[in-house]
This record gives sequence, C-alpha cells and structure tokens, in this order.
Amino acid sequence: MATEAAQPLSLELLRADFESDDVSFQPSEDGRSFLLEADGTRVDVHFDSREAPMSWTPELLTGSEEAHAQLRKARGFYRIAFEPGDPQPSTAVFEALWCARALIEKVGGVLVDVTAFKLHEAGDVEEITELEFDIRDHLNLHAVEATEGDTPLWVHTHGMEKFGVRDLEIFHLSEDDLLPAESFLHELCADLAFGQGPALRTQVETSEGQSFMLVPSEEARANLLGVPLDAFEGHEGLFLTAVSPLGRHNTGELLRPFRERFEKEPEERTRALRESAQGLLPAFVARFHRRGLMEPLNFVVRAPFETHPEGETVSENLWLEVQQLEEEKVLGRLLDGAAYTTEWRKGAQVAVAYAQINALSLSREGRQLDEDEVRALLGSERPM
Repeated sequence: MATEAAQPLSLELLRADFESDDVSFQPSEDGRSFLLEADGTRVDVHFDSREAPMSWTPELLTGSEEAHAQLRKARGFYRIAFEPGDPQPSTAVFEALWCARALIEKVGGVLVDVTAFKLHEAGDVEEITELEFDIRDHLNLHAVEATEGDTPLWVHTHGMEKFGVRDLEIFHLSEDDLLPAESFLHELCADLAFGQGPALRTQVETSEGQSFMLVPSEEARANLLGVPLDAFEGHEGLFLTAVSPLGRHNTGELLRPFRERFEKEPEERTRALRESAQGLLPAFVARFHRRGLMEPLNFVVRAPFETHPEGETVSENLWLEVQQLEEEKVLGRLLDGAAYTTEWRKGAQVAVAYAQINALSLSREGRQLDEDEVRALLGSERPM
C-alpha cells in the first residue's frame, strides 16, 4: 500500500484500529512493522520509505490515471505479506485486503497487487471487501501473439499466486476468442480461488458442459507446436494449461458456449421483451407492494447499463433483484455483474427508472416462473 506519508503511523494508533476479540495485533520493537493474526491467518506488515517520490510508475501496472499519479507521489510503502492459500485460498487474501483498507482509510494511498500488476484506489478496495467476490478484481489477463496463423494468441492470467495456485493459460486463440476465453478463465479461476478447482489431468466439464483438462505447463507445452521458446521470456513461472480431454491445444469447441454470452440479443426479441415488461409493470408493482413478509417470491427486472471497455461505450442488459419501489423508480441489487468491465458489480445497489425496464421476471422458492405463470400471477392484480 503506497502512501505520500514518509513515516509510518504510530503502532499504538494502529493497535486501536486492528486489535479485537477476533484479531491479535503484535507490534515490532522497531515501530515499523506489525503482525495480525485472525481466522488462522497471519498478515505481516512492514513499512519502508523513500527519500523522494518515485516520479514514475511501471508500465505493466493497470489502473486509473489517478491511481498512477498517487503511486508516483508515494514516499511510504506498507508491504503486506501472507501465506497464500492458508487456511483456505481466499481467506488470507481478504484478511490482507481488510488490512490494506484500514491503512488507506488512515493515511490515504493506493494499493498495488504485485501478483496481478494492478493498482487499486481506496474506493476499489472498499468495493472489493464489501461487495460479492469478483475474480476480475484479482487478475490481469494478457494476450500474446505466440505464433503465426489464424489462431496465434496465448492468453494467460496474472494474480492467482496470491491464492496459492498457479496462473492459468490457454493457447491457439484468435481475436474473436478473447472475450470467451476471458469468461472461461474467470470462471475457472474463481473456482480455484475458493479451493474448488478440478484435479490435474482429470477430464472435467465447464458450467456449459464442455470437457477439458488442466495440465501442468511443463507437460502441456511439450506438444505445443509452432511456438518459439522466446515467447515465454518474462513468464518463466509455472502455469496450469487448459487443454482438450486428449491433451491437445485445440480448444475452439471448449469456448463455443462462452461465445454465445457475448452475442447480441436480436432487436426483435429485445423490443418484444420491453413491450411485455412495460405492459405488465403496473401489475408487477402492485404485486410487489402486496407481497407477504415471508413470502418466497422474488421480483427481478432487467435494464440497460453503460460500460466503457477500453474507452468504448457498451450497453449491457443486467438483472437486479427488486428491494424497494419509489415513485417511478426501482431500487435493487444487481444479480449479475457487467461482462465487459467491473463498473457495475454483482451485488451493487442500483436505482433504475421504470421507463428503463426492458424485461421482468418472478421466481418462487428458487424456481423461475415461465412467461405464462408470470402473466397468470400478475393478471390477478388487475381489476375485474
């Protein structure tokens, strides 16, 4: 955690913030380090300083201009260390993040994820610790032209080391495969971050039913043709490689269902869903107001949200669970995050005008009602 302060905070001041019935705070004698112990996790924090600001930031770090500016001005660095994967892959990571958040709130600064080459501002760290887990906060994906032809790309992750597992890679992809590959790798990395990843060299299926295996890179690369060894310079670490069930690098079929996630909904269907939703909305609102306190009925609506991947503007339709209704406005919690960026995160609280709603649905006891059931249920709200 980089800050403009050239001297560390008083350890006694930090003790008041950190120490509790669940957290042990152990200060060092030099006044520049301390150890936190909680939930079986040890987080070791040491303060270093520089006489002058850095005046530059590494080009590989991703983050906002504001975050880079803060890092350039930093003179103090709280280095936060922990044992990856202990006791459970994600636990130590989040204990370290809570530690970073408390420090940033005290002195201001920016968090550097040295495994993922990412910069996080204070607001980012607050969201990561408060909202539902999103693996994209913890990873960077790199695409490298490793060979020639129609499928030259080697796509790999950075950031999984902090969860105590290897980073992942997949070969022989085209430009059109990039978004599907990101979706596949994010899904797989999220499982690994919670200790639920597949066993090595074992055929498993994606959430879409496509088969693949994970193989150590030192084995998988042995039958990788057409990729020069110098392609891996700067990436000498060990990876896990996604391959076909036969151990081959032809993964086009594996990514096919993930491509469908990024296919644009036909305009005719979007228009029909919007007309239906707007027609049913008065009854939907009336039924929401009449819902029972313990009734197992969930109300969800869909609306467009703008995201800005790589400077472009993209409209994504996202579903939210209705929690409250105000005049001409729905307040709710996003059930899915934006696919292209983390601007709209799963679990975030949002407000949507009635006029923006382009689809709606109901579910009872975890089962989504079909269109006829929704119409029958809401039809009872209309006057005779």
